[in-house]
Amino acid sequence: MPPRISLLDDVTISRIAAGEVVERPASVVKELVENSVDADAGDVRVEIQDGGARLIRVADDGHGIPPDEVRLALERHATSKIATAADLVEVASLGFRGEALASIAAVSIVTLESRAAHHDSGTRLRVENGRAGECTSIGMGAGTTVTVEHLFEALPARRAFLRRAATEAGHVHEVVARYALAYPERRFKLVRDGRTTLEAPGSGSLADAVLSVLGLEPARQMIPIEHAQGDIEVGGYVSPPHLHRATRKDIALFVNGRWVQDRQLSFAVTQAYHTLLPKGRFPIAIVQIRMPPALVDVNVHPAKTEVRFRDGRPVFAAVQRAVRAAASGQAPVPSVGPQHQSGTAGADRWTGGPGGTWGGAPQSRFAERLAAAQGTAEGQATFTPAVVSGLPPLRVLGQIARCYIAAEGPDGLYLIDQHAAHERVMYEELMARGDDVASQRLLEPVAVELSASQMAVVEEHRATFAALGFDTEPFGADTVLVRSLPDVLLGGDVAESLRTIADLTAVGEAPIADAVEERLVRAVCKQATVKAGQALSAQEMRELVRRLESTSSPRTCPHGRPTVIALSLADLEREFGRI
Repeated sequence: MPPRISLLDDVTISRIAAGEVVERPASVVKELVENSVDADAGDVRVEIQDGGARLIRVADDGHGIPPDEVRLALERHATSKIATAADLVEVASLGFRGEALASIAAVSIVTLESRAAHHDSGTRLRVENGRAGECTSIGMGAGTTVTVEHLFEALPARRAFLRRAATEAGHVHEVVARYALAYPERRFKLVRDGRTTLEAPGSGSLADAVLSVLGLEPARQMIPIEHAQGDIEVGGYVSPPHLHRATRKDIALFVNGRWVQDRQLSFAVTQAYHTLLPKGRFPIAIVQIRMPPALVDVNVHPAKTEVRFRDGRPVFAAVQRAVRAAASGQAPVPSVGPQHQSGTAGADRWTGGPGGTWGGAPQSRFAERLAAAQGTAEGQATFTPAVVSGLPPLRVLGQIARCYIAAEGPDGLYLIDQHAAHERVMYEELMARGDDVASQRLLEPVAVELSASQMAVVEEHRATFAALGFDTEPFGADTVLVRSLPDVLLGGDVAESLRTIADLTAVGEAPIADAVEERLVRAVCKQATVKAGQALSAQEMRELVRRLESTSSPRTCPHGRPTVIALSLADLEREFGRI
C-alpha cells in the first residue's frame, strides 16, 4: 500500500519553514538585527559564542513589545510590519514576513525579553525548539533582547553543515558590518567570545562607519559617490583603482536601507571599473540606492536578500554612472611611500539608509583617531576620503631602465610605466577617433596563416577590423590577405600583429568588455605601443607625459594596470631622516 497523505504536525512544519530562513548563525543575526532596526533602535549590540552555534544575543533600545504581544511575536505569520496583502506593494520596513522569530525558535532555544517604553516592566518568554513556556514579568530597560542558544542542536543533520566557529563568526561579522554601513546613525557593536571585534559609533557619518568596517588605511582612500537620475538616488563610497580585492565580497549593495545581494547591481559596479582594474580583481564599494518603495519588490526571497525592480535598467545605469565618475575622475595616484596620501577634502554627503541625509553630515567623531594616526594635533583632522582628479603638471627628469619615466610633480616624485601610459593614450585616442581612421595600404599584400579560432574572429568581425584600418580578405581555408593596416602598426611584423590582435580580441567576459570594437582597440594598443626596454628621447618622454595628462583616466592602462605611482615629498624627507 502506498503511504497515505496526512498533515504534518506544527513542530515539523515550523522546522521545515525554518530551513528557508535560518541557514546558519549569520541568518539568525540578520533577522534579529533587522527587527532591531525596524524597532527604531539607536543602539544594537550583537554577541556570539562559538561562531553563534552556542549563543547569539541581540540587544537593542528600540520601542519594545507590549506584554500582551510577546507570545504572539513568536507565532508564525505574526508581524507588525504589514496588515494586508496590499501592504506588500510598498514595504518600507526590513522585516515583514512574520516568520523569522518563529523559524528561529523552531530550531533552537530562544529567550525573548522585551519592555515597551510605556510599560513599567518587561516580559520574558522562553521557547525550546518550537515549544513555548510561560511569560514572566522582569525588570529591564526599554527595548528588546533576544537570546538564541544551541542552534540546530535538535537537528544534528543541519548542525553538521555548520562550518568552523571562525568561519561562521566571519559571516556574522559581515552581516553586522553591512548594517553598520546601511545605518550610520545607529550604534552597532559585535562581541565575539567576549572580545569586541566591531564597533560603529552611530555618529550619522557614513565615513565613520566605513572607517569602523574597513580600518584606517583603506577607508581614508575611499572616494564619495553621488548621482541622481529621476526617482533614483545613488550615494556611498568606492575605492580608487589601485585599491582592489581578489573577490567581490567587499561590494556592499543597499536598496532603501536593505542589504541585498544582486548579481546585476554587482556587475554594474565592477563594469564601472572597466579598463581601470587588473583582470580578476574587484573594487571595494558601499553603494546606497534610494528609490520609491513601489518601484522595487522585496518579497521575492525567503531571506529577503534579493529584490526585483519594476524596471532595472535605469537603476543599473545610475549605479554605473555614479561609480564610473568617481573611479575614473577622482582616483588618486597610488603612493609607494609608508603612508598613502589622504588627499584633499571630499564632502561626506551621504549618511546612508532611509534615515540618512544628503549634505551637511555630522562631523566625524573619529577625528582624534585619525589625527593620532597621522601624527597631527588633536581635532585638526577629520576623516575625509581622498578626492583627486587627473594628474598634476609633471616635469620629466629622465628614463629608468628603459621602462619608466621619472618626473617631478608639485608634491613629489612620479614614476610612469611608459608602455602602460602609451596604451592608455592610444586607447583613448583610438576610441575617440570617430570615422577618421589613419590606415596605411601595404605595397604588397601579406598572406597570414591563422589558427581556426583566429580565423573565426577575423571573419566574424571583419567589418569591425575594417573600421579600425585592417583591410583583409580570405585566401584559402586558414589564410587571409592583409592589404592595409592601422598606421600605428606599420613597421612591425604584420603576421604576428594580426595573430596577437585576433587572440586578444577573442577574450571577453561581460557586455561592456564584450564590445568587440573596444577589445580590438585594446589589442591594437597593446601591440603598437612603446615597449619596456625601448629607449626614448627627452622629447618623446615629454610628449608621452603630455598626452597622458590629457586623458580621462591617466592612472591605469586599458587593461587595469597602474600607469603612475608616486613618492611624496613627505615620504622622501622621512626616508632621509629630515622629519
